[in-house]
Amino acid sequence: MRGTKPHLVVDNGAVKRSPPAPSWLSLEAKKEWKRVINLLVDRRILTRADLASLENYCTAIGQVRDCEKHLQENGHVIDVDGVMKRNPSVGIQSDAMTRARLLAAELGLTPVSRSRPTIRDQEDDDSLLD
Repeated sequence: MRGTKPHLVVDNGAVKRSPPAPSWLSLEAKKEWKRVINLLVDRRILTRADLASLENYCTAIGQVRDCEKHLQENGHVIDVDGVMKRNPSVGIQSDAMTRARLLAAELGLTPVSRSRPTIRDQEDDDSLLD
């Protein structure tokens, strides 16, 4: 996502209770779901429409962690018929990190995205000038 990032807004239709992690998520993805779901619900910015983005974020984080475990066990370089090549998990992990970073920003899980003023905050400030 390039350019101006969307502002986070407290939503009246926000999810009020933390839904359980989808059963199909990997173990690592479920751990991430449990880590962030209450934060998002407490901030009142997560709606039902955002749950797919949260699922994708958790899936990406799960892939990052699974790839890291694989890389720690097998190394970043592998021998293929006597030729040293980059372990494919390096690229998979890199792609998952990129997806996770972008989705984290959309969900308000990064320091920068949390520091952005909300649209409602700006509207409240404008009314003070009247």
